[in-house]
Amino acid sequence: MAKKKEITVDISKHIFVPKQKILNEDETETLLKTYNISRSQLPSISIKDPVIVKLDAEPNSILEIIRKSPHAGEYKYYRRIVE
Repeated sequence: MAKKKEITVDISKHIFVPKQKILNEDETETLLKTYNISRSQLPSISIKDPVIVKLDAEPNSILEIIRKSPHAGEYKYYRRIVE
């Protein structure tokens, strides 16, 4: 049986991968209160996603994705990390 290869390239440096960070508890609470939502209402992303693996995130954490747009400048997306 073939062994899985580990990622040897830093995928976060790729030009098509936006900036991403895990929110701390204070940032998470502020986000949820600002939008009057619960964690379960956020879109999800798998804990097996290569960027999530690199960030060493925990399930139920919140990921902030900062994307660039020629029209809007920078805008943020949020994802809940699930198993």
